[in-house]
Amino acid sequence: MTVDLFVASADAMQRLGVNLASVLRAGDLVVLVGPLGAGKTTLAQGIGAGLGVRGNVTSPTFVIARVHPTKTHGPALVHVDAYRIAGALEIDDLDLDASVGDSVTVVEWGRGLVEGLAPDRLDVDIDWDADSDGDIRQVRITAHGSRWHGVELADLLATG
Repeated sequence: MTVDLFVASADAMQRLGVNLASVLRAGDLVVLVGPLGAGKTTLAQGIGAGLGVRGNVTSPTFVIARVHPTKTHGPALVHVDAYRIAGALEIDDLDLDASVGDSVTVVEWGRGLVEGLAPDRLDVDIDWDADSDGDIRQVRITAHGSRWHGVELADLLATG
């Protein structure tokens, strides 16, 4: 299943993340892909807000991965930035497989590196809309695996 959306602002991208968080649960893997500045971290901030995590969700570019526990009894957010990761062996060194079942794992720049962490995942491709003045993002969310069968992402992901 694939859902295509247009997102007009950073606030709308965060709302998209909050809406997405409403269907996420422990064990879910979300892979964010897009050029620098496209809104990957902004979307992750919205997911964190929707999950009710403690503290600010910021880009983990230099620390590679951050764990954000929740203020409730929900799953923690593991936020990973794989931009500086050279390959699958470095992903293995992060031991993400140890926490993926208990948390929501969001990986920026993860395509080709983290798909083996979970049998089901959401791929989120974010890019600038070529027909706009540069502010509007085109977002494509592709669900992989049986976990997403019957989940109506299009209804949940309206950014308002």
